[in-house]
Amino acid sequence: MTPEMLAEHVLTAAQAAFAALELDAAALPASTTVERPRQPEHGDYASTLCLQLAKKVGRNPRELAETVAAELREVDGVSAVDIAGPGFLNIRLDSGATGSIAGSVVAAGDAYGRGEAFAGQKWNLEFVSANPTGPVHIGGVRWAAVGDALGRVLDFTGADVTTEYYFNDAGTQIDHFSASLLAAAKGEPTPENGYQGEYIAEIAAEVLKKHPDALSSADPRELFRVEGIELMFADIRRSLAEFGVHFDVYFNERDLHEQGALDAALARLREQGNIYEQDGAVWLRTTDHGDDKDRVLVRSNGSWTYFAADCAYYLNKRERGFDKVVIMLGADHHGYIGRMKAMVACFGDDPAVTLEILIGQMVNLVRDGKPVKLSKRAGTIVTLEDMVDAIGVDASRYALARYSSDSTIELDLDLWARRTNDNPVYYVQYAHARLASLLRNAAELGAELTDSYDAALLSHPREGDLLKALGEFPNVVTTAAELREPHRIARYLEELAGAYHRFYDACRVLPQGDEEFTETGRARLWLVAATRVVIANGLRLLGVSAPERM
Repeated sequence: MTPEMLAEHVLTAAQAAFAALELDAAALPASTTVERPRQPEHGDYASTLCLQLAKKVGRNPRELAETVAAELREVDGVSAVDIAGPGFLNIRLDSGATGSIAGSVVAAGDAYGRGEAFAGQKWNLEFVSANPTGPVHIGGVRWAAVGDALGRVLDFTGADVTTEYYFNDAGTQIDHFSASLLAAAKGEPTPENGYQGEYIAEIAAEVLKKHPDALSSADPRELFRVEGIELMFADIRRSLAEFGVHFDVYFNERDLHEQGALDAALARLREQGNIYEQDGAVWLRTTDHGDDKDRVLVRSNGSWTYFAADCAYYLNKRERGFDKVVIMLGADHHGYIGRMKAMVACFGDDPAVTLEILIGQMVNLVRDGKPVKLSKRAGTIVTLEDMVDAIGVDASRYALARYSSDSTIELDLDLWARRTNDNPVYYVQYAHARLASLLRNAAELGAELTDSYDAALLSHPREGDLLKALGEFPNVVTTAAELREPHRIARYLEELAGAYHRFYDACRVLPQGDEEFTETGRARLWLVAATRVVIANGLRLLGVSAPERM
């Protein structure tokens, strides 16, 4: 019996208790959950439903709990229900009910853990969105790992997710980029505020190779701008693809300008009564919605501001039918949240519903106990390629997705490159490989999974621990989606791998020598197969491979 199945039984028991006590059924929720107690002696699962409902109907929570408990004790597979404190339900399952979790997991396979928490919702998830002025730096790499994992998790919980890369191909930084390329092509020093690094020389050389007469063209800077952006963005897309990150949409900022989207956004904001003119400029009245100051959309010289493009881009997403816009930004953008929320309100939307901005903190890399600061190629920053070269794609993705994105992290490259159990990704992947090996060995002995097994035989404490851990996976995935915290899946996988290793050390699965393959061994083989399914599913949500051999 999975936690979800038990939760349904708890709700059914509450419905029966309400009928018996003649209480208002309108107070009952559509669904409920159960949790594993921190102390095993308190039972296998606990429910606080009676505490929640008692307040609504004005009844003593212990009295309500007694009636619900009486109903629950009649459920097949429930061995005991105790009432603790003011009305907690502590529930114990018999070994057969607990052991059935393995069969449920194997039957669901790749779909185990999939949920419907966000079913029917259309989400736009924007992350990375590095300017095409240089390789993806370490901060962008973190968002690539976390954002891609979050997109997978949201999809797994029912959301219709579109991942999007906003391509900033307009503005001052692009001007500095093209000037840097032109200077490199001429063999001149990098201009003030320009970009440095080997990649600038490489791209300049590529442009000259494609256009040998580029320096004598009518507008060399424009030519280097157009060609340089194309080459740089191709490089960014290649490196992200090699990192396992692919976007559904690549959106060009320049398209907003060329398609009149900024004028359309300004007109919509004017209709909402949030535009005014002062000192020759056009302003958005964001202070009416909590911003610290009003924002300029059109400067006195007639040029658009960056914020005007932000307004147009948000409106564009909403007009494409997205219910929620999620944007991942670096730590230096924290002050950006207020103006964006205010802008959404100016459009007439509820910023608490349609916009979410996630802020990611810095990543510091360490090797040999010393900070890693410079890139071989970019010169001034550490890039995606630098990290992958140091520890590989799987370790990079897992390491960056393993921590809460709102915390600064320090990654020891020496640790993450090791093939030892103190390397978290190796520890989890090795557990999967060990499981796959055990299943192969079983097949060679003719001890394969059959159509059924005796779930009651999975009664060893280590088997129970592993089964309960497997049952928690759907809840972990849902929580990770609801809190936008894919790192919860990584930490869960490490705990699950630990539970499996303890089970394996205590419970022999395959026969030795001339021993017969027992029914207990067969039941344990189902547990092994179920654990392999869950580790593979969890790693897939993080975009990390689940190797069959290591």
